[in-house]
Amino acid sequence: MGGDFGPRVTVPAVLDALRRHPQLVIHLIGDQSQINPFLKRIKPSVTERLVLVHSDTVIRNEDKPSYALRHLRDSSMFLALQCVADGVADACVSAGNTGALMAIGRHVIRTLPGIDRPAIISPVPTPAGHSYLLDLGANVDCSAEHLLQFAVMGSVLVQSVDGIAHPQVGVLNIGEEEIKGNEQVRLASRLIDEQAGLNYIGFIEASDLFSGKADVIVCDGFVGNIALKSSEGLARLIGSKVSASFRGSFYRRLLAFLARPMLVQLQRQIDPSRHNGASLLGLQGIVVKSHGAANVKCFRYALEQAVAEAQMALPEKISSRVARYLS
Repeated sequence: MGGDFGPRVTVPAVLDALRRHPQLVIHLIGDQSQINPFLKRIKPSVTERLVLVHSDTVIRNEDKPSYALRHLRDSSMFLALQCVADGVADACVSAGNTGALMAIGRHVIRTLPGIDRPAIISPVPTPAGHSYLLDLGANVDCSAEHLLQFAVMGSVLVQSVDGIAHPQVGVLNIGEEEIKGNEQVRLASRLIDEQAGLNYIGFIEASDLFSGKADVIVCDGFVGNIALKSSEGLARLIGSKVSASFRGSFYRRLLAFLARPMLVQLQRQIDPSRHNGASLLGLQGIVVKSHGAANVKCFRYALEQAVAEAQMALPEKISSRVARYLS
């Protein structure tokens, strides 16, 4: 029920995921009167792996996380997270209220031993592929110890997902020199550097965010959210400028026609929908947050992310390695 479009995006994406994964079962939780119209003329081989759970209570974007946690326990989001906590489902995917998702997830599923707060992590494009940035908004205020925990979790994710044995870890800062940044960032740098199991390379400036200089880039949620949304806005601006530059004269349209294969390939490489699906690392279960403005294709990528994390048992891997790093 979450996101800007609700069932008209989430339900078609779910049906597509069921067709792509013959062993997948999805619990679709929400207002059945809004969901059922999207399930007409669907093959039984698909719908038989769809479990419908009714809830006509929805957490709105303007609802405070504390209010949702106390008063909206019959909401679709709360029931979905409870399914993971009870072992009914392996993962939860939501495009709803981020703060509520984190607060309820932390309360219902709980954090892993040694982790104080979950963090939102997502890939960002680089020339050679992608890096991972965390936290992207789950924690506005973070201590140095929290940033250390984020570094450990991010490193384990890259080891598990991308198969990189010793991921390079950096801390996002206003400069590369050791004296730059606030006290929290400088202390976090020292704590991360003291961890023998982490391949720490020092501070990363914002200009290197998409350079691939580090596999994991650590920051608090305030900085990370602004960095990510600023880059999304810049990407849209560049796209509109490029599109406008090919309009007008015959020669510009001809150039656009000749450049089309290259532009299509570039679009696929930097397509933000391919990076939709931010994981809430640090919980004892899998929770994936989709962008609220996601279309069907974008939401499908979030579902694919959840399937992949469930198949590799990511929380268990993080738990075992966190215990080794932070003991």
